[in-house]
Amino acid sequence: MSSSMIVLILVAGAGLALASIRRIPEGKVYSMRRPGGHVRMLGAGTHFVMPLIERVSHKISLTGTALPIEGASHAGEPLQGSVFFQVLEPERADVVIESVDGLLREHAATLMRSPALPAETAERRQWLKQQLNAEVRDSGLLVTRIELRKAA
Repeated sequence: MSSSMIVLILVAGAGLALASIRRIPEGKVYSMRRPGGHVRMLGAGTHFVMPLIERVSHKISLTGTALPIEGASHAGEPLQGSVFFQVLEPERADVVIESVDGLLREHAATLMRSPALPAETAERRQWLKQQLNAEVRDSGLLVTRIELRKAA
């Protein structure tokens, strides 16, 4: 073999070795997907992956996320606020993580139009939090807090 071929093989091998090391930051979980649908979750730390076989399908944050919401009460009163949620079980959340924003916004808007929505602000927040948690609990998510106010 020629020396340029040996150098090329060594460079390719070194590149493949570097690509097989994945560093996951604290507060994150990566879901690695293989052809055929096999999924494995990688927590914080340094991991070895198969660079030509596995790919990162989702980078899931465990620290919490704020999501702005808008809606109107059943009496027509415009409301806006934020839903704060956190991923508790990344394995279960991996399935819905791409659609969780739309799911929470849609469900919150539907609940705000409900005649069962309490009139008291603190009761509204607690009721919305309970109802949203009942909806997303099976998905490995937890609604931690809701801020709600009348829209200006």
